[in-house]
Amino acid sequence: MEYALLLFISFVSNLFSAFSGGGAGIIQLPAILLLFEISFPVALATHKISTVLLGIGASLKFFEKNKPDRRIFNEGLIVGLPAVIIGAFSITYIDENIARKLLGVLIFIVFILSFTKGTNQKTKEVNSSMVYFLLFVIGFLNGSLSAGTGLLYTLMLTKIYGFSFKEAIGYTLLVVGLFYNLIGAIVLYLISTISITILPVLLIGSLAGGYVGAMIAISRSNIFIKIAYQIVTLIVAYKLLF
Repeated sequence: MEYALLLFISFVSNLFSAFSGGGAGIIQLPAILLLFEISFPVALATHKISTVLLGIGASLKFFEKNKPDRRIFNEGLIVGLPAVIIGAFSITYIDENIARKLLGVLIFIVFILSFTKGTNQKTKEVNSSMVYFLLFVIGFLNGSLSAGTGLLYTLMLTKIYGFSFKEAIGYTLLVVGLFYNLIGAIVLYLISTISITILPVLLIGSLAGGYVGAMIAISRSNIFIKIAYQIVTLIVAYKLLF
């Protein structure tokens, strides 16, 4: 019964994450801890590995016809991946409660900023130093705390590069959902352990939910995606703070 319920929760949480750009961990991770008697580090490592399938499932659908911009993709990996590794190794030195509160404040600021206007059109003429700094911060937070980093990356693309929310979420699921989570999962696997019994259930739910969620996102308007993003961002901020 627990496994069937976890499969349903995993599917739904990853479905919403695929068309809002993040938030799966806010639902899926507590569900793992509630349904199964495993420690937080084991639950986090197992969850992290499963989210790689979310990135794969959603990215396959988002970029089925169009290839991602190579510059933005490369910047995200070259700057962000080392930060993910540093963040993952630093997790044992971070006070989790304080860090989650600070991240909650940051995500709430992201929620407020999502209502402001960014650049009116796509541009590649950006402040590279600012972009690199933001990518490093996002990568570090992804490796150490995981929750909410996709939302930060999505906002960066909309406000700095002028992407629509629909376009930005596609990149978020590829760069953060797939590659950041993959590297973070490998590091966590090396320094912790995973639950072999529940991982297959999470993998199925993540892959299916990510693919179906991406299908919904592609068929909906940018306004719908933006509202979904704002709702999930507010929920994530609330959960981190309270």
